[in-house]
Amino acid sequence: MAPILEARGVTKVYPGTVALKEVDFDVFPGEVHALIGENGAGKSTLMKILAGIEQPSAGKLYLDGKEVRFHSTRDAAAEGIGIIHQELNMFREMRVADNMFAGNEIARFGVIDRAAQRKRVREVLSRLQLDVDPDEKMMNLRVGQQQIIEIGKTMLKQKLRVLIMDEPTSSLSNAEVEVLFKLIEDLRSQGVAIIYISHRLEEIMRVCDRVTILRDGRRIDSAFVKDIEVEWIIERMVGHAQLTIEKKPYPGAPEPVLEVIDYKLPRLGGGYTVDHVSFTLHRGEVLGIYGLMGAGRTELVESLMGLHPESSGEMVLDGAKITHPVVSEQIARGMVLVPEDRQKDGLVQCMSIFNNMRLTSLKRLSTHGLMREKDSRREVAETVRDLQVKVADVNHLVTALSGGNQQKVVIGKCVMAHAKVFIMDEPSRGIDVGAKTDIFNLMRGFAAQGMGVLFIGSELKEIMSVCDRVLVMSNGKVTADLSGAEIREDALVRASAANLHTGWKDKGGD
Repeated sequence: MAPILEARGVTKVYPGTVALKEVDFDVFPGEVHALIGENGAGKSTLMKILAGIEQPSAGKLYLDGKEVRFHSTRDAAAEGIGIIHQELNMFREMRVADNMFAGNEIARFGVIDRAAQRKRVREVLSRLQLDVDPDEKMMNLRVGQQQIIEIGKTMLKQKLRVLIMDEPTSSLSNAEVEVLFKLIEDLRSQGVAIIYISHRLEEIMRVCDRVTILRDGRRIDSAFVKDIEVEWIIERMVGHAQLTIEKKPYPGAPEPVLEVIDYKLPRLGGGYTVDHVSFTLHRGEVLGIYGLMGAGRTELVESLMGLHPESSGEMVLDGAKITHPVVSEQIARGMVLVPEDRQKDGLVQCMSIFNNMRLTSLKRLSTHGLMREKDSRREVAETVRDLQVKVADVNHLVTALSGGNQQKVVIGKCVMAHAKVFIMDEPSRGIDVGAKTDIFNLMRGFAAQGMGVLFIGSELKEIMSVCDRVLVMSNGKVTADLSGAEIREDALVRASAANLHTGWKDKGGD
């Protein structure tokens, strides 16, 4: 059998960097081919070239053995090549159906046939087991639902032959992941070739047929999944097989830095998204918050930051009693949030790395309304150095960085706010093993300096490796408070399923 799509000797040069160097890659009909590498390895660049978003500086592409050149995504789509981006590509104010048909509308006599579009959308979403109204606005949906809709958009193509999936499960619940895997199997049986990018290695071992590893823009190795183990992949990605997190001790007294008392966030239609939650975070502690999708984890920390004015309760932050938090005031008090969606909520895409990093420090770094540029440059340079952000020039756009380095910019912005409480919501989402190690070691370093760290995570192994103590949430309530030897996989899973009842329908949650 011949490959359906091939890249031969593909090189891509950007100003100041070589993103890809003479890379060979191919995918066969009915095959799921994983593309793996650390952030900055060149995975996204190669996929953009295959999808027509970028053009190679050198090398050739072949489709069905014939040389092709895609000048745009329309060219690639016309040949049946679709891509699902890791960072969602949508119009938040538009309806679901309009988003899914954007640029590919069904029209009669120059007028969009919205009834036909809604019918087609219902068919696709039903196949994906997503019960969402085609007329609902995208902004009202949770990230996991938006991700499934993005997948559904590619399924509207009548001639889908190659589907590129970039971190497709990063925002999905376990149930949604199972639906996706069934869809992948269905597409594979129809002869569709799938290129699968993921940092979740257990997924790759489960659903993929073949794996290719990139490092520093070069192709390192390829193998059939049936012939390898996870350690083989990690060793070739980063040169070692273990995720090492050093738990540096805090030398001071573990006194409370944050006390949360009876916090509540009402849910539309009755009940609570956050249901009378109380806990204490100590200096020098990494406190995990674990739970399934819909548990209320993200809503809890957003409420503490002041993002949900309808929430109620009481907190004591570094000795100050707070009943009605406001975001700017919380930042000034030393509470910062690294959000789940760094692209939408953590970064300003059109701004430089430098300007993004000083956003939380504008008042502190200004005199009489004028920025002290010298001080700003010095502090940003120090933060870039301390966090080991891989950047050639802080004046470049933040979008020029890899996902892991973008996450470090968001964290750096929080560091420059002189934080006392770090809230990290899914900080490892969509980043590679090496970058995860860096982020988790930074978290432990913050704790060792006497800060309190709240870590919202979905990966059991990460929670167990990084945290001193873990709160488990289910249906808005804290169902377990575990520490030390109590933090076991079975205990976490059991507590995350507690307090659930069949009469409650998931409204989105985390």
